[in-house]
Amino acid sequence: MYGLKKLFPLHSCLLLCLLPALARGQADMPAGARAAALANASVTLSDLWALHNNIAGISHLEQPALGVYAENRFGVRAFTTVALQVVYPTARYGHYGLSFSRFGDALYSRQHASLGLAHRLGQFSLGAQVAVWQVGANGYGSKKALTLSVGGQAEIMPGLYFGAYAHNLNQARLAAFEDERLPTVMKAGLAYRATRRLLLAIESEKHIDYNASFKAGVEYQLLEEKFSLRSGFNSLTHSATFGAGFRARHLQVDYALGSTTLLGMSHHLSLAYGFAKRKR
Repeated sequence: MYGLKKLFPLHSCLLLCLLPALARGQADMPAGARAAALANASVTLSDLWALHNNIAGISHLEQPALGVYAENRFGVRAFTTVALQVVYPTARYGHYGLSFSRFGDALYSRQHASLGLAHRLGQFSLGAQVAVWQVGANGYGSKKALTLSVGGQAEIMPGLYFGAYAHNLNQARLAAFEDERLPTVMKAGLAYRATRRLLLAIESEKHIDYNASFKAGVEYQLLEEKFSLRSGFNSLTHSATFGAGFRARHLQVDYALGSTTLLGMSHHLSLAYGFAKRKR
């Protein structure tokens, strides 16, 4: 990634351990503690955080929603991500979403702003998203790039859902030196609602520069639509994740905890609020 190579002498030991995980983790910036608790097996989920995880998923929202998300990896302050997302559904013109995020500190940072549109046609949902990314390193300036991402979801049969998402289809270039580009990621998965309270999700993700990963997650609602427990596993990073979610009327609060054998713990917290539409 732009900047990380040049910062290596400043963070030699730390980056030596974290660079492989960061390169994979920065791929398409999944968001939301619910997704994180499911090991980011999130391509089939249809919530506010689908704005990051699969743009097609926001087409299922029935009311405007606002969400904030914070993530810290491995207890290192420099590896913190914050994000803000807004989705506004319309009856005739689809669902629109705005997203902003920032990762890093004064030495190295990555930020983005995106606009997405999704539309639902019966059992099928399609979406597209355009994002502007800026990656900067202290003393070396910054670079900007434009990415295009598309996604789709479908209910194959009652209770069985399919999702697919392609991030950075245009393989946006950050710098001509060594042909440095933003990551391009393709992923697809299935989710099965075994009962009203139990959701099972599996997903395969392929980063063009890394091996494919397999992710699986399970969500169980202890109190229907009020309190949920979640867990997941990622085969590529050998990481296990755990989390919980709580809903109080229009407010949804989610927390996730991730662990890896070598790098330590990661924490994820998200809050989302749904606004009831005024009746005309």
